[in-house]
Amino acid sequence: MTEPEISVQAPVSGTGAPSHSERLWLQTDWRKAEKEVRQLQERIAKATQESRWGKVKALQRLLTRSYCGKLLAVKRVTENRGKRTPGIDGKVWSTPAAKLKGALALKHRGYRPQPLRRIYIPKSNGKKRPLGIPTMRDRAMQSLWKLALEPVAETQADPNSYGFRPKRSTADAIAHCFNALAKQTSAKWVLEGDIRGCFDNISHEWLLRNIAMDKVVLRKWLEAGYVEEGTLFATEAGTPQGGIISPVLANLTLDGLEQAINMSVAPTSSPRRPFKIHVVRYADDFIVTGASKEVLQHQVRPAIEVFLRARGLELSDEKTRITHIAQGFDFLGQNIRKYSGKLLINPARKSVKALVDKVREIVNGNKAATQANLILNLNPVIRGWAMYHRHIVSKARFAWIDHQIWRILWRWAVRRHAMKGAKWVKQKYFHVEGARHWVFASDDRINGISQRLRLFSAATVRIVRHIKIRSAVNPYDPLWTAYLERRHRPIFRSEARSYLGC
Repeated sequence: MTEPEISVQAPVSGTGAPSHSERLWLQTDWRKAEKEVRQLQERIAKATQESRWGKVKALQRLLTRSYCGKLLAVKRVTENRGKRTPGIDGKVWSTPAAKLKGALALKHRGYRPQPLRRIYIPKSNGKKRPLGIPTMRDRAMQSLWKLALEPVAETQADPNSYGFRPKRSTADAIAHCFNALAKQTSAKWVLEGDIRGCFDNISHEWLLRNIAMDKVVLRKWLEAGYVEEGTLFATEAGTPQGGIISPVLANLTLDGLEQAINMSVAPTSSPRRPFKIHVVRYADDFIVTGASKEVLQHQVRPAIEVFLRARGLELSDEKTRITHIAQGFDFLGQNIRKYSGKLLINPARKSVKALVDKVREIVNGNKAATQANLILNLNPVIRGWAMYHRHIVSKARFAWIDHQIWRILWRWAVRRHAMKGAKWVKQKYFHVEGARHWVFASDDRINGISQRLRLFSAATVRIVRHIKIRSAVNPYDPLWTAYLERRHRPIFRSEARSYLGC
């Protein structure tokens, strides 16, 4: 595959003309690179549909050795959120020359991944989640193979799996829950599934037998080990969280769960409609609806356990439960429950508490900061949370959130001016804009221009019904291209209906 054509002039810095490597990177025709990689991915998906595994292997080899594929792999790992996080070698690729050098170094002959750098991040239950940080070179190699493996994963994926898949989101999973549970005749019981340490316990033997990719490279990744406090530890199971390829491998491991559940209640020759079985999975979190508690307890759960056991996994007894829809359950940060026969989906209490705690932490950590800096720190947090929950019944919760944030900010403002009265504090920090009172805003000069910075209000977010993506969509199948393009048009999004009573 040839190098992309040069089409963009490289800027000349004040320290001199850019080097040859910098020019090659900066002048890359990314549109052409993406087109060539896309064509190979579509061919891989077609070969997978036809079960031509020899063809799949040949096309994957072609893509992972291609110049365009290597460039795109490096581009993705140097532009994501972890681009400044080094592995055990302490190196990051921050310059155009380093990125091109890294792309040219993605060779399979003699490739040996370095151990992961182990770090821990806090979980909502107080425990810590282990993450493995690969080096930049290993990240780029995983990103390169992800380009070749994702078409296979999408073609073989369960129809109602939504996590870590292109063109799908948590909103699609929640919309599926609404479709499966909203009617008066819908299932009344829900099995909430939780897999104990999914990423850390997947069987290496199962992965090596069943994943359609270069087994030598896959084995090297799985057995690379990790370094913690200067000590090297071996990895005997699992695919580390933090690796770019790990979500794809986890999805491939759990694909087939939906079919196993359907077969547990009804063989192919008999209908399963009376059982009202629906499976909704987001990565390793899933729910299963059922007409009765007995069906979920004595037929569905044993089938799930058999399916997981073959892959080295098991259900968590503490977190796996069967719940009546009138009691409700939390899924992906949202609470799904029927009130007098009407299904309502609200932000979960844990999610609301986490937001308020985060805002309080930011405010307490900026006691001496200016009002403008405090607003700049708070706005992304509030906006991100509100946008995540904008597809469900959230209007009242948004207003409550705004009130709680106001209380936190009022205490922050009063503390700064203990000798001033409430009226003075209000006039300094809070303003009236139209019909809105108590707007937390600051007038500052940004880049020489006078601007007013306002705290983002969650209540200003419009509640709009999300239209679920069709279950059979494969983004690497050209037959779905027109449908996916239509979903991204503004006229399509405007057709979404607002929830009644929000």
